[in-house]
Amino acid sequence: MKRLVTLVVILVLGLHGVDAAFGQNAPDRKLLAKSYPLGQLKEIILPREAWRPYPSVADPAGFEQIPAAIRQAYISDGKKLLDADWPPLPASVFLEYARTGNRSHYEALSFGRREQLAGLVLAEAFERKGCFLDQIVNGIWSICEESFWGVPAHMGLQEAGPGLPDVTEPVVDLFAAETGALLAWTYYLLKPELDNINPLIAERMVVETERRILTPFLKRDDWGWMGFRWRAHQETTRPVNNWNPWINSNVLTAALILEPDPVRRLRLVHKAMDSIDNFIMPYPADGGCDEGPSYWSRAGGSLFDCLGLLYSASGGKIDVFDQPLIKKMGRYIYRTYISDPYYINFADASARMRPDPALVFQYGRAIQDQAMIRFAAFVAQKENYGTGVIGGSFGVLNRALPALFTLKELLGTPPAEPLVRDVWLPDIQVMAARSEPGSSEGFYLAAKGGHNNESHNHNDVGNYIVFHDGTPVLIDAGAQTYTAQTFSSHRYELWNNQSAYHTLPTINGVMQKNGREFEARDVKYTSTAREAELSLDIAHAYPPDAQVKLWKRRITLRRGNTVEVTAQYQLQVLVKPFTLNFLTPRTPQVEKSGRIRLTGSGEERPCYLNYDPNKFEPAFRTITIQDSRMGHSWGHELQRIVLRSKSTALTGRFTISVDD
Repeated sequence: MKRLVTLVVILVLGLHGVDAAFGQNAPDRKLLAKSYPLGQLKEIILPREAWRPYPSVADPAGFEQIPAAIRQAYISDGKKLLDADWPPLPASVFLEYARTGNRSHYEALSFGRREQLAGLVLAEAFERKGCFLDQIVNGIWSICEESFWGVPAHMGLQEAGPGLPDVTEPVVDLFAAETGALLAWTYYLLKPELDNINPLIAERMVVETERRILTPFLKRDDWGWMGFRWRAHQETTRPVNNWNPWINSNVLTAALILEPDPVRRLRLVHKAMDSIDNFIMPYPADGGCDEGPSYWSRAGGSLFDCLGLLYSASGGKIDVFDQPLIKKMGRYIYRTYISDPYYINFADASARMRPDPALVFQYGRAIQDQAMIRFAAFVAQKENYGTGVIGGSFGVLNRALPALFTLKELLGTPPAEPLVRDVWLPDIQVMAARSEPGSSEGFYLAAKGGHNNESHNHNDVGNYIVFHDGTPVLIDAGAQTYTAQTFSSHRYELWNNQSAYHTLPTINGVMQKNGREFEARDVKYTSTAREAELSLDIAHAYPPDAQVKLWKRRITLRRGNTVEVTAQYQLQVLVKPFTLNFLTPRTPQVEKSGRIRLTGSGEERPCYLNYDPNKFEPAFRTITIQDSRMGHSWGHELQRIVLRSKSTALTGRFTISVDD
């Protein structure tokens, strides 16, 4: 199976994700557990032997609906793995996270094993000649013998804390659950062939998944990702983030396929439904993901995985796709689209990405959203999707199987870009606007209010980004590759998380502060045919040391030719001049006093950053990018522009603009 760049998939981690927009006192949206109580599931959920969502080697005719070229591509890739090793997972590599903060070395080994197994399983399912079976058994056995199916960065889940896994306390993290689902689908697809080798192979997969995933899931309620602590203590506990639907989708898979006891199977399903409700209840009513669009795949997208499994396993009787919130959560992915391959990248999101077209397609089809369906076809076209092996994160089959069996329908859909003119997400306080609907020409503006305790937070209240003709002009650098520091108390020592490296002022030498109380106030949004504007006071995003009483800014797209930012401020004292900060991938050069030319490296038309030369003095600095994740979006360097205030007044007003 083709390996995706691991930086994209590693980014969705973090038990340290923080408050969603509602935070406390979330609405009672128990769409699943309350609507489909445990006592009714016996009549709703199909028995284990009756749930056949896909073909298997016991009934392989359905595989023929997958294009022959795709099947052959999997078989060819599988043959390359026939002599592959199953590399060991040394304790010393596991310990690197606790010792140095490095998480990538162990993850590469662990994820590599799972990718190999998934690729071999699909190759055997398509060819069915037995040549891959010994290697598949080697992979199953190697994974079943691992001390822990998860990753070192998540050992905070166990009482012993970080270091090595305590095998007497199985804990369920993202990748332990992923592994359980991988083995479940392996069991589903290949059990008869594996039994012909030795029945203990399939039995081992059941035993290990029960021991490591299903039994702990039933017994425990205290892991933060489950959401039960949040439900009981909403005033003091943060809501769950993408861990919840991501893990629950895999637990559901393992339970539906592997659990032999029908009563226990229903208990597992219902508890997963109850836990998923804890993700839905505090979710912003606008459907916005405050983690950013590159997290949508494992937030709203993983919720879809859960809902799709429940819909399938109930024969369509569990169906909440008509709920307005569920629809809005899906549409978020195309409402944050700028122009291929760029998306709004506030918080830890990546600027350059392409979502999984099959996932977008299936979600769009479920909520009957034609714009989303056609967007999926557009993304598929850009990726030449369906011409070979379908890539998948961690080798997971939860996504590969539905993708393969919806491929013909997806590729037969007319593609279209969802170039929405205006977006306003009032709960997470994010706006976006473009010069012309249906076109990437002209200016595109996205801006945010919110607070500085959002999930995967940057200190960025009032931040905005500007694109022109679909190319970046003023940007948010986004996140670097995750290390131990990323989710530690030293998170805001990372430069890219600081307000001084966003389109924000540094006031009296003081940057914004992290915490729920550091927020935007007096937030207002307006949109007309001629302009779109977000106005807000960002003074309360700064700590007392900033000595700022008011910092009212209006961020405006004048459709067609200008982005304008006007600020009115009041300071209590002036300790040092304030500065305005900008990042750009373009080359800045003072063309004349008060006008900075921003030149791209390709055929982009130049843009201009305008300021009052009587009020500001510009300075430029190159930021070298050595991080691979950030480099994927921006290349090897960014330019930082700092406008230093010349004024000594405690009150003032100024305007900054970008035009072409």
